[in-house]
Amino acid sequence: MVDLATLRGLHPHLAALPTLYYVHENQFAYPLGPQQVDSVDPQMVQIYAALAADRIAFNSAFNRDSFLEGVATLLGRMPDAVPPGIGDRLTERSAILPVPIQPTAVAGGTRDPGLILWNHRWEYDKAPEVFAEAMLALAGSGVEFRLALLGPRPANAPEPLQKLREALGNRIIADGKLPRSEYDALLGRAGIVVSTARHEFQGLAVLEASAAGATPLVPDALAYREQYPDACRYPQGDVDTLTQRLQAWLQQGVPPAPDVRAWTPGRLEPDWREILDDLVMDDRKRPRVSRG
Repeated sequence: MVDLATLRGLHPHLAALPTLYYVHENQFAYPLGPQQVDSVDPQMVQIYAALAADRIAFNSAFNRDSFLEGVATLLGRMPDAVPPGIGDRLTERSAILPVPIQPTAVAGGTRDPGLILWNHRWEYDKAPEVFAEAMLALAGSGVEFRLALLGPRPANAPEPLQKLREALGNRIIADGKLPRSEYDALLGRAGIVVSTARHEFQGLAVLEASAAGATPLVPDALAYREQYPDACRYPQGDVDTLTQRLQAWLQQGVPPAPDVRAWTPGRLEPDWREILDDLVMDDRKRPRVSRG
């Protein structure tokens, strides 16, 4: 949410520097929270920043496409005086540069195919209520499993977490935000990692768990469609299908984790270097304004 246009306008020496604007999350596809007011102001900040930048990078195609579609929709609602060609200009400047993940070094741990991992924030955009409902239904089916409930949470436990603690406390082997070493150990131990997210522009938590050997089960939406095969996706928000898929995996065997090496530093560093080198080359071609 850096207001790059204003920043460059207020500081002329910055305006002359080549700029890569990295869009980790865009304000057009981010779901509105229950206490938030719908406003175009955050979206306009991102439009101005993207126009002020020399290059724009997104962490996924979903992020890029939803941003560009959102820009087109918003500008289409404006009554007049919209400069032509904004969408084309932004598209030409755009590239996809995911955040690299560092695979977890699993040191001789034993994989537990019945351990289900949740490693997300317990907030509305991750839909923890869907996860809790599926876990309660899964327990009601009689299948055996264990839970690792990780990720940051507010001081007052949200209702979905309370429900899981009360109903499935004997199945929970970890509950809280852990030190990195303990967190990595659970990534290397879990058989399944689940997401119920309503928004995910890259999904680093699931990528890290998948790189450590856990098999993901994620919504058939968002950035997940770029990362995981059909067998690892279920209809977004569909508790019944999520529960049935987990039950089948737990009873018949968990599929192997998909290959996510495309998101590791060795694969992504050349792409990052290329766009930075291009910025430098473009800057060298700019005409210099004499101040004499």
